[in-house]
Amino acid sequence: MELDYYEILEITRDADGDSVKKAYRKLAMRYHPDQNQGDKEAEERFKLINEAYQALSDPQKRSLYDRYGKSGLDNQGFRHYSEQNYEDVMDDLGAIFESVFGSSFSSFGGRSGRQKTKKYPLDLETTITLDFNEAVFGCNKEIDYQFKSPCEECDATGSKDKKTHSCKKCGGKGQIFFRQGFMTFSQPCPSCNGSGESIKNPCPKCKGTSFIQKEAKVSVDIPEGIDNGNRIRVAGRGNIDEYDQKGDLYVLIRAKEDEYFVRHGDDIYLEVPVFFTQAVLGQSLIIPALHGEKELKLPTGARDKQQFVFEGEGVRNVHTRRKGNLVAQISLKYPKKLNEEQKALLEELQASFGYESTPHESSFEGVFDRIKSWFGKA
Repeated sequence: MELDYYEILEITRDADGDSVKKAYRKLAMRYHPDQNQGDKEAEERFKLINEAYQALSDPQKRSLYDRYGKSGLDNQGFRHYSEQNYEDVMDDLGAIFESVFGSSFSSFGGRSGRQKTKKYPLDLETTITLDFNEAVFGCNKEIDYQFKSPCEECDATGSKDKKTHSCKKCGGKGQIFFRQGFMTFSQPCPSCNGSGESIKNPCPKCKGTSFIQKEAKVSVDIPEGIDNGNRIRVAGRGNIDEYDQKGDLYVLIRAKEDEYFVRHGDDIYLEVPVFFTQAVLGQSLIIPALHGEKELKLPTGARDKQQFVFEGEGVRNVHTRRKGNLVAQISLKYPKKLNEEQKALLEELQASFGYESTPHESSFEGVFDRIKSWFGKA
């Protein structure tokens, strides 16, 4: 019984050229011998898939096949796995495997070791700016972004007639070679960007780039505690290539600073202005915190820049889920002007401390005489 090429590619008889190509790529990936080593059945299936693709991807061959079946192709001198199209098939497969497994498959059975290069990276990045509280407590953001998608007008060839030609500069190799001394070096061809192909009639829709920019929206949950410079990965929302491979969207976070709270990792720092008499006498103050307010108890004789730690009152760590601390640092403030009454009170207070109110005298006792001795003035 003669096998049906449409059944082999798992498509309907009215499938268009794009559907034929997509079906072929999908099945070729599944049944390729390198993916099924030692599996004879998969190897035979792979050969049939290529045979069916050669027949149905060519309009002339497909027309003959639809009228007369496989015998119609044989009578016209078309071989099932022709040498003429072998390199094209293997080049196409090489591009498929390279898009999935990387450059180790770039010369997979292809012509002259030409490397297929990706036209653009699949992953893309966009940046959003969050208010301080949005980063600390988390939120939901709807993000507008642009991504690249294959141009359907030219089947992602970049060519108006969907045909590409061998690059004249590199001879279709995608690489150019040059010598420096005794060494030979290669680099991607600048004329074709390493594709080995050139376009004579650029597609008017994509202007020869083979892709178009599309706009999209995505709703992203911003986790509590995310920090400036962190990235959020949104799977499958990146660029799309001609093999329907989808990259990921990475959302880079920029967080605004707050007027009062200063964030260092998971800890929050707050500068608390304290009048010098409050620090000297000791006093309880009500200060702001992330979740409301806290009581700061100043001990008698609190020092300038002295820090007081409130454990667990900082930001929740986005990974460990543990909370940092709130660190309150006091900043002593002094009166800029004194009236006569205030000045008299302070002088009276200073005198009441006696010798203790002039600590510099006790600290430098004997120092002045020692300095004079250095210069022989003792």
